[in-house]
Amino acid sequence: MACDNKSSNKQATKTPTPPAPPKQEIVEKKPTIPIVKKDTLLVKDVINEKNVRRFFTEYGKKNPETKLLLKTRLGNMHITLFKETPLHRASFIYLIKNGYYNKTCFHRLVKNFIIQGGWSDTEIVQKYRSQLNNYRIPPEFRKGIIHKKGALSATRRWVNNPEKKSNPFEFFIMQTSVDCSHLNFEHTVFGQVTSGFDVIDKIINQKLDGNSEWPEVDVDIEFEILD
Repeated sequence: MACDNKSSNKQATKTPTPPAPPKQEIVEKKPTIPIVKKDTLLVKDVINEKNVRRFFTEYGKKNPETKLLLKTRLGNMHITLFKETPLHRASFIYLIKNGYYNKTCFHRLVKNFIIQGGWSDTEIVQKYRSQLNNYRIPPEFRKGIIHKKGALSATRRWVNNPEKKSNPFEFFIMQTSVDCSHLNFEHTVFGQVTSGFDVIDKIINQKLDGNSEWPEVDVDIEFEILD
């Protein structure tokens, strides 16, 4: 599904930006509350705050994949997920296999900083989140796994989130080589782009729609699990 329904939801959450770049915060989009038909189930599993750790620990054992191909109209990227962040890795694989990410696009482009994806203002994306109870993942900060160019990291809510739990539905990829150590131990890095760095630059240089950091022409996301 293309992310071409650009409604007012795009502007629902304004990402706070500190005055001195590059110290910017990455936050999740606040989902609206959709009306979900009981007979339209997109996922079969029940995941919530109480069982999220147990569920993805077991799911990760049965689904050990770490190699991904991210396809876009501007080119492809190869990504490796880290075994050192097992909950984030398992959740990412789960959402790919259950069709979530392929309904989304890159919705926030910040030059010399990040490309952020995993959102669309289409109803089906909101249904996925609602049926999965908008679950959050405990942080998995690891020494030596940092925010460098090509790092794949999770967004999170900054307000009323003292445990720094991740939003699994959105992610960002670092485009800059500038020191962004202020993000370390604030957002969980759980993967790394290994090839296709030029595609990151092509995406970030797309013309914006003029009202937000959303590109004028959508950059849809398609993930393929390789191994």
